[in-house]
Amino acid sequence: MKLTEVAAAVIERRAADGAMEFLLGQRASGTFYPGYWEFPGGKVEPGETAHAALVRELGEELGIGVTRADPWLRREHVYEHAHVRLNFFRVRDWCGELHDHVHSALAWQRAEALTVSPMLPANAPVLAALALPDFYAISHAGEIGIDAQLLALARALESGLRLVQLREPRLDGARRAAFVHAAVDLCHQYGARVLVNADTGLAEAAGADGVHLPARELAVLERRPDFALVAASCHVAAELDRAAALGCDFAVFGPVRPTTSHPGAAGIGWEAFAAALAVPPLPTLALGGLSRADLDAAQRAGAHGIAAIRSAWD
Repeated sequence: MKLTEVAAAVIERRAADGAMEFLLGQRASGTFYPGYWEFPGGKVEPGETAHAALVRELGEELGIGVTRADPWLRREHVYEHAHVRLNFFRVRDWCGELHDHVHSALAWQRAEALTVSPMLPANAPVLAALALPDFYAISHAGEIGIDAQLLALARALESGLRLVQLREPRLDGARRAAFVHAAVDLCHQYGARVLVNADTGLAEAAGADGVHLPARELAVLERRPDFALVAASCHVAAELDRAAALGCDFAVFGPVRPTTSHPGAAGIGWEAFAAALAVPPLPTLALGGLSRADLDAAQRAGAHGIAAIRSAWD
């Protein structure tokens, strides 16, 4: 079956309470999957880039102009009638009034509280990705001390942190296990999700939400670990493809800048980061000497968000 390239838009707006909402359209009668809900977009024409197709389709379908569309996610799906590769963009700024020309209805939705159904089958992973926080904090209790890290973690959780990796190569086995159990309990008190780096046994014993795979483990695993959430560290585009094929939920990619945690590793910079990422096959967070102040630059380069060690606890 011929592969069809499609450009798809996550058109965003901020609700009155500050939450992000995105636009869905209901497929009209006389089309495949009538009544199903989808993200706006359409086929990429020969000689056209996915971004250009997105701008054209949103003008034709909805009558709006695109002023900012960040590459975000690439997914493939085989329907009965077509094999599609969906290139998703986050349309963060747009102009004009919505005038729908192709759908039977439009609806603004939130990833954590969808009120319309059914969705097109290809979009379940996309909705899960939209619910993923845009900041991923990585612990370093081995450097600052367990008590200091737990205090910093509590403060960050109180301020809204909701995604954490426990990465402690400097702690011995007993101290690492004690820290992980305490940190998982603390994260869950605040409704945050927490992953343990590399150690699946410890992650399971502590009741963590998932495991974070170093690149060396990503290369040798034959199937996804049995956790609700699995992430991976990637340094080249081929590793991102491997993480997606394994079924990982997200990845970190870098380093963008030099870091003290990986001495001697030069940062690749935003230009090379964006070129390597393009439209990534899974949600990808930029890593390497970054802070929350870098979120906008990261998203323009194609990242879902930021991962950080030291700046996460400032």
